[in-house]
Amino acid sequence: MNAENPAADEAAPLTEAELAALLPILVAPHPTLKLRCRPIGPADADAVRDLVPRMFAAMYHAPGIGLAAPQVGTALRLAIVDLAPNDKRTPHVLVNPEIVAASTELATREEGCLSLPQMFAEVTRPARVKVRYHDLTGAKKEIEGDGLLAACLQHELDHLNGVLFVDHLSALKRNMIMRKLAKEQKNKER
Repeated sequence: MNAENPAADEAAPLTEAELAALLPILVAPHPTLKLRCRPIGPADADAVRDLVPRMFAAMYHAPGIGLAAPQVGTALRLAIVDLAPNDKRTPHVLVNPEIVAASTELATREEGCLSLPQMFAEVTRPARVKVRYHDLTGAKKEIEGDGLLAACLQHELDHLNGVLFVDHLSALKRNMIMRKLAKEQKNKER
């Protein structure tokens, strides 16, 4: 994978070695998913540069549109997003992201999560957000989003605070989803 642009390579079938090297995506209720991640500092630069292309490979293989570092077992404030409009990859690497503005208008949409495979629910969030972050070079950036992008940004930033999309649901709905997930994971292990 291209280190300058981790998502530059076209989607090609992975070899067995590449499949074996994919980062495993943690499944709830893994305890790492509930951790509040620590900010990334200068000492983390090499580890983050190594981690990002591996995160993109895992996300694209899953397939997904966003992935946060705790989902691959790393408690750092790092997330990646690529909505891939019209099948053209548009990767975003968000280092130490924070929501700096959110609309009072709300939007409800169905969400899923790579850490809760095949589980979906309607989640209500601000309809628009602005996120401030650093890129891999350390440059300060901002991204504004509405619709799917706003939901995805909020979803991934929630992961950095130990929050899963099911935490936005009623206790009844959350427990139903978590029981169903546990049952499916148990059946998968057989």
